[in-house]
Amino acid sequence: MAGSARLCVTNQKGGVGKTTVAINLAGALNERGRDVLFVDLDPQGNATEGLGLLEAYDADPPTLLDALVDPTDVDLDDLVYDHPEMDIVASNVDMNAADSTLARQPDPETKLDAVLTELETDYDVVVVDCPPYLGLVTDNALYATENLVIPALAEPTSKRSLELLFDYVGSLEMDHDIEIEPRALVANRIENTKAADNMLEWFDDALPDVPLYRVRKRVALQRAFADGKSVFAVEENVDMESVFASMAEQLEDERATEEVPA
Repeated sequence: MAGSARLCVTNQKGGVGKTTVAINLAGALNERGRDVLFVDLDPQGNATEGLGLLEAYDADPPTLLDALVDPTDVDLDDLVYDHPEMDIVASNVDMNAADSTLARQPDPETKLDAVLTELETDYDVVVVDCPPYLGLVTDNALYATENLVIPALAEPTSKRSLELLFDYVGSLEMDHDIEIEPRALVANRIENTKAADNMLEWFDDALPDVPLYRVRKRVALQRAFADGKSVFAVEENVDMESVFASMAEQLEDERATEEVPA
């Protein structure tokens, strides 16, 4: 892969399993032999905790927020934590002030891009886990990656949340003259109901050009999260591994195709 691929996992609707999708996608890419950098932009620090780095969430400065404000004033390598499957830029309690702090900076949507440009030379893929709301922090992820992985529940409320997300992305594209592409839609925590079946059909109809991945509700996914790992690093066999593996393969194939000279 030429340069790092950048992906952000986002949906402004809370409770869709966004962090679980992000961690397991990163685990799948690692399983394919990729060097992965995982960036937890969520001020709640769910991924930081779910990857066994709770102490980093309460660490003293410099933190990720300091790097976003001025990456030249921080040794960025000090922000990177080791994990058996990936390297991690952890979230921190300071990130709760990120939106208001960034709003006072010039070009506030571009700060993460500058940080990743410095860090990504050691990695094949960067996976960014976004907060469950729209604002400057999510703007930074969208601007820096330009590639969306969208978790959504197979329930009717997802229709409105996806419409709002794409309207928001369209405005950001116009403001910054960029193109942000949806790369995968992940129907998450699917249950065996007629309502879920109807929503899966709606996803296919509404976004026919975006690959749809079906993740069934599994307690094993929660156990892996509680153990600070993706499903690829636990001894238990989880049938959803194949879904995340397929997603990782498809994302890499798309990138390879786009890099082939015309």
